Amino acid sequence: MTGRRFLALHLPTLATDRLRRSEPALRRQPLACWSTQGSRRLITAVEAPGTTLRPGQALADAQAMHPDLVLRPADPAADLALLERLALRCLHVTPLASIDPPDGLALDITGCAALAGGEAPLLARVVAMLAGDGIAARAVIADVAEAAAALAWAGHHGIIVPHGGTRSLVDALPLSVLRLPADALAALHRLGLRHIGEALRQPRAPLFRRFGRELLDALDAVTGERPRPLPPVRPPAEFAVADHFVDPVVTRPGIDRAVDRLLGRLCDALAEAGRGARQVTLLALRVDGDVQVLTIGTGLPTRAPAQLRRLFAEVLERLAPDLGFERITLQADRTEPFVAVQDGMGPVGVDRQHRTREALGHLLDRLGQRLPVWRLAPAESHWPERAVQRVDAFAAVTRGAAWPGLGHPVRLLARPLPLTVLAAVPDGPPARVRLGDTVQAVLWADGPDRLEAEWWREPAARPGRDYYRVALASGARLWIGRAGQVRPDRPTRWFLHGYLP
Repeated sequence: MTGRRFLALHLPTLATDRLRRSEPALRRQPLACWSTQGSRRLITAVEAPGTTLRPGQALADAQAMHPDLVLRPADPAADLALLERLALRCLHVTPLASIDPPDGLALDITGCAALAGGEAPLLARVVAMLAGDGIAARAVIADVAEAAAALAWAGHHGIIVPHGGTRSLVDALPLSVLRLPADALAALHRLGLRHIGEALRQPRAPLFRRFGRELLDALDAVTGERPRPLPPVRPPAEFAVADHFVDPVVTRPGIDRAVDRLLGRLCDALAEAGRGARQVTLLALRVDGDVQVLTIGTGLPTRAPAQLRRLFAEVLERLAPDLGFERITLQADRTEPFVAVQDGMGPVGVDRQHRTREALGHLLDRLGQRLPVWRLAPAESHWPERAVQRVDAFAAVTRGAAWPGLGHPVRLLARPLPLTVLAAVPDGPPARVRLGDTVQAVLWADGPDRLEAEWWREPAARPGRDYYRVALASGARLWIGRAGQVRPDRPTRWFLHGYLP
């Protein structure tokens, strides 16, 4: 087993939910979809609370039992398109989302749960997002994608299986959750095998001779012995090129040659459209189905193959070909209009400025493949923690945006430090400050500057603050705050929030 974690979603009423979304009048009516299978017309999906209708039932029987049942022809293509759109929506919680037709989603949430406050909040967030779209979902988290899907398909919801706890839960599941062909499932039942654990305890050779590779692959996948790769969904790229290889590419020189060819074709397409790339993604499909993804970004739009090649040279070593790649795709995920400038055709100062900006862009691009590159910009907030923000190094400078005045610190502490402060009067300025083990006298104090909490962002109980600029006898200049109103029935809370120039 690995340390990976997966969120599986089963959408049991996907087909009827799709119809109710498009036809609001159907939301309070019993609804079913049907299709023709051979010479019979059968129910394929049904949502009719209080009835015994089920998929696979004859359409004529369903109509006879419930004349008020609203019927619509099944549309598997529309269901699949909706499933893909829902998977794309899930990309805001994980970089790897996959569809599990006909009515499931699989999300690789490895390393993503912390951003949502844990696995339980992440699960609740995704289910709530789908519910907001009118889609009912059952969700399970486990360390094996197929096991999580099997649990959800069996009717479980909200289960978070701890690491290593998958096998015991999977053993008790019915074999039907493996979604085997109906004839294979019936044959297993005739042998007295109805649960996954019972099949796992059988010798593999007889199972293979009787049922073929499909059953063993399903058992290996659900236990995590041979997990199936998740083909990720990707937003359709406006500019994308791909190469398919009859002989899989295994060596680094072979990968380099393929990337060079693809970059030339991609940049030609960008040039024809008058665009430059800001972000390019490489997707390498391995022969075993594993998809490896590398992404590079540029500060300025570019369509120079050599520049993009240098950036990819920094990250191509992360690829693990193993048995080789059978397809490599390059796609420009972000593009911007590209304005070509010919050196030497403009004023000297303009040419020099353009070359300097271009050289700085190349430097930041290379640094950006190893480290986050950003700059600070003022934000519209008087609350100190929100008065500054990180922005892209090449983001446009906002007109009118101003930095705080010189009275604010040049270094703001991420977490204010509690202070012990003595004042001549309870609501007066600091007279003495304890820093560490020493008590220092305040030579002068300027303030208070009163800041009230931003009521549209903060809880109603958030107190305001009084800030003082103080100089100590040691020469230190501090920005000291006092939280809330001074009251005789509670101690005053002082804190150090920054250092002044």
